Amino acid sequence: MERAILVGCELPGVTEEHFYYSMLELGNLAKTAQAEVVGEVMQKREQVHPKTFVGTGKIAEIAAVVAEMDVDVVLFNSELSATQVRNISEVVDARILDRTQLILDIFAMRAKTREGKLQVALAQYQYLLPRLSGQGISLSRLGGGIGTRGPGETKLEMDRRHIRQKMVDIKKQLEVVVQHRERMTARRNDQDIFRFGLIGYTNAGKSTLFNRLSDAKTLEENKLFATLDPTTRKFSFSQGYTALLTDTVGFIQDLPTTVVAAFRSTLEETANVDVLLHVVDSSNPDYLQHEQTVLSLLEDLDMHHIPVLTVYNKKDQQLPYFIPTQPNYVEVSALEEGSQYFLKEKMLWEIKQIWQPYVVSIPASDGRMLHKYKQETVVIEEAFDETTESYQLKGYKARKEN
Repeated sequence: MERAILVGCELPGVTEEHFYYSMLELGNLAKTAQAEVVGEVMQKREQVHPKTFVGTGKIAEIAAVVAEMDVDVVLFNSELSATQVRNISEVVDARILDRTQLILDIFAMRAKTREGKLQVALAQYQYLLPRLSGQGISLSRLGGGIGTRGPGETKLEMDRRHIRQKMVDIKKQLEVVVQHRERMTARRNDQDIFRFGLIGYTNAGKSTLFNRLSDAKTLEENKLFATLDPTTRKFSFSQGYTALLTDTVGFIQDLPTTVVAAFRSTLEETANVDVLLHVVDSSNPDYLQHEQTVLSLLEDLDMHHIPVLTVYNKKDQQLPYFIPTQPNYVEVSALEEGSQYFLKEKMLWEIKQIWQPYVVSIPASDGRMLHKYKQETVVIEEAFDETTESYQLKGYKARKEN
């Protein structure tokens, strides 16, 4: 494991509590990226230093810690400019990474599907492109004299052109993947099947709930971004009705815009659901901030119009001062036997709020129609009328658009 130290800058407008939890989260990100955190350096400032992010004295302190503790990588809790990285690297003898690069590195490690890998590559190139200029200037000075500037700038332009071409190629490949998924989604829409989407802060327990509800085998880990690639599975209610459930990438505060842009197509898969299950870790001291981060991202992605059922997870480890803040919620523990049945009852209630009630009489001879109703609607009552030799069904079905 690589040895890492964390660097944070507490600015006005950020509470001490929020800063503390953001540094804690940076440490968890580092562990997820398989680094050992051996120290922290923090500073309070009115504004970030334009050249070195933290003050020059603090940079000298970081350099001393790196030398003393044999540190491989220094992780900054904010996004750095190319100039800041270059200036810090001149003093500190270790790799300098910011929060965005760390998240992208974890994404690259977690991506399993072709689409996931393409999205990560696109996000990495989008991050790298505006940061090439500083690198280009240093390349141009390697010759150390007149006449070396041209080749350096030419190298920079070649790098830029190469990256832009790579981005164009990736976008073309992603378009093909997105079109394929849109065709699958269109087929699902034709089937009148109810769709739930799991969203939430990273490590809230979405994948564990997903596995309990659908008997799937997606990765369950107590790490950030354990799930990166979206997965959709069928699951059944006790009444026999089958619905769809989609698990997605976890959100995180200050999620880089390059990541949001690259994963927009994946997140739009979740936008095509009937009800969102917003999973919140009720054992996390910063659960209120996590909750607000997800709700803000839903606004940004134009998904705030979708009905939301808030699932406060990890009830068995719940904080003593925990208070639910959302009006429509349920408290569960994904690890407790029976929690999925309780949650399914609440999910069934959500279906009844959206679909329309019906009463229908089906002749006993029409087994095909009876099977269709049992497959495509929620049957809550079934009786056989011997006088008419027909089945009387009561339930809920999808509303047909005029």
